[in-house]
Parts: sequence; structure tokens; C-alpha cells
Amino acid sequence: MDAEHTEVLIVGAGPTGLVLAIDLARRGIPHRLVERSGRTFPGSRGSGIQPRTLEMFDDLGVVDAVLADSAPIKPMQIWDGRRRGGVRPLAEPAADSPGIPYRTPRLLPQWRTVEILRARLEELGGSVEFDTELTGFHQDADGVTATLGTGATVRARYLVATDGGRSTVRKALGVPFEGNDVASGGAIVADLVLDGPDADAFDTDHWHMWPRAEGGLVGINQLPGAASKQTIIIFEDPDHDLDIERDATPEALGRLLTERTGHRLAVREVHWASVYRPRVAMAERFRVGQVLLAGDAAHVHPPSGGQGLNTSVQDAYNLGWKLEAVLRRGADDTLLDTYDEERRGIAGGVLGLSQRVFRADRADGGLSVRGPETHQLTLGYRGGALSREARRGPDLAADALTAGDRAPDADGVLFDSFRGPHFTLLIVGDEPAPEAVPEWVRVCRVAAEGYVKEAYGPGVFVIRPDGYVGLAADDAAGVADYLRVVGG
Repeated sequence: MDAEHTEVLIVGAGPTGLVLAIDLARRGIPHRLVERSGRTFPGSRGSGIQPRTLEMFDDLGVVDAVLADSAPIKPMQIWDGRRRGGVRPLAEPAADSPGIPYRTPRLLPQWRTVEILRARLEELGGSVEFDTELTGFHQDADGVTATLGTGATVRARYLVATDGGRSTVRKALGVPFEGNDVASGGAIVADLVLDGPDADAFDTDHWHMWPRAEGGLVGINQLPGAASKQTIIIFEDPDHDLDIERDATPEALGRLLTERTGHRLAVREVHWASVYRPRVAMAERFRVGQVLLAGDAAHVHPPSGGQGLNTSVQDAYNLGWKLEAVLRRGADDTLLDTYDEERRGIAGGVLGLSQRVFRADRADGGLSVRGPETHQLTLGYRGGALSREARRGPDLAADALTAGDRAPDADGVLFDSFRGPHFTLLIVGDEPAPEAVPEWVRVCRVAAEGYVKEAYGPGVFVIRPDGYVGLAADDAAGVADYLRVVGG
């Protein structure tokens, strides 16, 4: 049988795979997105969406749907058995700044995020191939030949594995996945319908927490747009061998919630449940030849801090424009090595943050406040191969915008220019533009005044399609050389 051809084969239709497919679709890059299950993810697991991810969703055309269906992260109502305690915030907003359009982390069940992303992909002419499992692959210098459970053989220039923490692609590559457990016991997260005499005791305006419950923390939360409640149960006993068939039944969860909370509760229905042991782990490398790892296939996080889904979709956002540069504009294939460099650096730092938040939770009874460091707005690629700081003036202040940093907005003025799959040549002030600019670069000139002057200062900046400053210079002299590196 002759092989079917595409340019990028994406394995796994979770949020990471869908974001990559959307980005490739809007760039006109032929791709296939295959998913071994018969439907998209049904649970609420990755429900926290950070401000930086909202900026990405803005660029991809889904932020309005996300904001309409999500809600700000709720404060915590603390309980001690049946007795209410105080109310505490769970997440702080980002700074009130013209450069930050989305200040508040949001809650949205992962199943709804996936629905929104899938609908956007279909608007762009793409689709998910369900019930289609990758059964094998081999690669050579020119691409990857993959076999699917449908019997088809697919030839692709690149294969991107977004197939989760138990990634079959990563295992087939033999890439080490090093990490450690961050808790002695396990956990259950479930979407369920509560019943019983006290089922109405919990309002929908708070995340209800029993941090000192015997046996481990319990949390009950009504997520926006969901008929069920998300329940998180931590097991401090390292010898408790969690089993989903035994411990996540309606009967078992009803008994456990009654024992831990002191309320008379039953579980009428379990819509979805997962048992797991909180851990951190990261692949030794994110690229092996023509195969790239992204999302949970490359790194896994504990649920604390709301970092896992956000870090994962940002992997795809970093990779999409680089694939286009190689496949369409003749950029050297080594550009994809910067995906490995940049995203492994970010993932390693975020995994450290996730561990610190998890430990602070345990030290504080499960109640530490998620601060600005969790918003992902300060993450960047300073010092990386694609970050060129070429300004020759006096030394920059420690907090000054630098090549590799996230490019801030200015009351919507700049993000309107950045939005889209292009690069942006931002000229702040009166510096002349280059004589010739490629069609995939949009020129934006703004006056060196107000917040723009404060945030950027006068100069010439190349803004990458994923919203980071690639080049910062006094004039346009080095722009053409930089664009040859990133765009061919």
C-alpha cells in the first residue's frame, strides 16, 4: 500500500495537539492530527488557564469563547468538618498594567477548553481523526514513516508527539523521562454529582477546602459550565494502593467524602475520574531527529499551581512558527533545535515552581496563594540562540525589557499588530525601516511616548510570532541578518 503524505503528523488530540494543529492550519501547513480514543478528553483535570495562555488564545482566535465560558479562580472557603472557617484567595491577579490585557487566571474544565479548540480547528478546515492509533514508526534523515491502527501508512516530514505522560512515542524513542514523586500518597480527581442531605451545603462562589481532613485534603468546586462538581482527594498514607475500579465508584467516593468532611453526602454519578500519584518528570530531550515531544509527552506536573496545561500549550505555540519557517521559507532545520533548547529550559523552571507550590500547600494546609510567578508572563528566552540584544547604549536597568522577554501590549495597540502568524518589526520612534522587509513580517511604527516608551524605549524590535522579543536594537542594521536565521 502506498504511503499517504503530509508534512506534520501530530499524535494526540489533547490541548497541546489541538493548539499545534490550529497554528499549522492558519499557516497553511498540511498536517494530520490522530487520536487513538473515540472522543476528546471528557474530564475537568487541567482547569486553570493563566494570563499568558489567554494571550495565546487571543492570537489563535479563541479567547472570546474561553472568557465567555470560564470564570475567575474562586476564593477558598475553609472548612473544619461541618464548621465554616475563613475565606482566603487562591490566586492573585497580575499587575494592573497597560501591557497586560488579561490579568486574572481563569477556571474552565479541560473538556470545554478542548471543545473550543476543536471547533476553532474545524473553522480553519482541520479535523481530528478519532479511533486512529499510532502503531509504529521509523525515521530517516528526510522524515518519518508511521503506521496507523486503521491500516494506513503515513509519510511525514515531522512527527510531533502530544500523546500524554505515558507517551508511546517517547517510549519508542527510548528518551529517558526522569522525575520523582512529590507526595507520599496518591490522589483522586473526579467530576461527580453530589447527593445526600448535605449536598446543597456548598455554594458555587467558593472552592470548598478541608485542608486538615483526616487522611488528607479534600476540595469540592463547581466549575463553570459543568453539571458536575470537581472533587480532589489527597491520600497522605503512602501505603494506600489507589485503584480506580475500587476507589472511584459512586459508593466509595460518597463514603470517603462523608468521612473526610463530616457532611452527609452521597455520589449520584461519576462523570469522570482519575487516580494518580503527584510527580514531576521531564524528558531528557524534546527532539530526536524528525520527531519532537510536546506537552505531557515531554513533561508532567503536579496539579498545584495550574502549570501543566499552560506549559504544554505554550510548547505548541513555540513550535508552530518554527515548523513553518523550515517547511515553507527555507530556514535551516537546526531552527527546530531551538524548540528543544527553549522549551526544556522553560519546563525545567516551571517544574521547580510546581514543586515549590506543592510543598507550600502541604506546609500551609493546602492553602498557599498562587502569586504572579504562576501567571507565566515573566517566562522567556533571555540568552538563547534566537534572542539578540544589540542595543549599544548605557547598560539596561535590571527590570528593562530585553531580547528573549515576552513583548508586552500597550492598551491593545501593540497586540492588534502582533496578532496573526507573522513576525512584527516594531519601530519605536523615528528610526528608518529597512529597505526591504519580507512579506511574512508586518511593520508597526509607534511613537516613543507614554507606556510604549516606558516599556520598550526607542529602538527597533523583532517580535516573534509567539510574542517574544527576538531582536532588540538601536536601528534596523541587524534586522535582515536576524530574519534570515528565523525565517530563511
